[in-house]
Amino acid sequence: MIKKEANNTLRVRRHKRVRTKVSGTASTPRLNVFRSNAQIFAQIIDDEAGKTLASSSSIELKLKNGGNAEGAREVGKDIAKKAVKAGITSVVFDRGGYQYHGRVQALAEAAREAGLEF
Repeated sequence: MIKKEANNTLRVRRHKRVRTKVSGTASTPRLNVFRSNAQIFAQIIDDEAGKTLASSSSIELKLKNGGNAEGAREVGKDIAKKAVKAGITSVVFDRGGYQYHGRVQALAEAAREAGLEF
């Protein structure tokens, strides 16, 4: 059986591998996702300038169930709304080493429905 530390270490290795190919620019910033057992977080990042342009989380939205797919959908809608307000319409999706499944997929689909293109 694999320990929790080993699981996160493998995820970090996958994320580093993805980050060699995925980078955010001023015209198409990177939409990064981080999920914990209880919460989910999303940031839109311009890697060239090293700045976070918009962020959202289940904690910020004070969601009762931030650790489920419905909470992820709310965060996806919120981050897309903030991005459109900041003039960002197109992003590059960075799944953070997680499988594109479950909460990560729910966040991405909600962001697409709310107006982001990726």
